[in-house]
Amino acid sequence: MQKLREFIESRAFGVCSVLGERFGIASSRIRMWFIYISFLTLGSPVILYMILAFWINIKNYILTGKRNPLRNW
Repeated sequence: MQKLREFIESRAFGVCSVLGERFGIASSRIRMWFIYISFLTLGSPVILYMILAFWINIKNYILTGKRNPLRNW
């Protein structure tokens, strides 16, 4: 089950797990609330999810670029 969760999180940007680590909340609880809110608001949190995924991806890209010893500029 853990391998399946890691696979899904790596493919789905890991937004819920990052938020869970940041706020000290279980990522499964964040996912559950995200699903509930999505049903209640007819899917509008998906836009927020995509913005967070983009932000996390850019942050990881910048941090990886700063730590790369092979970069020559």
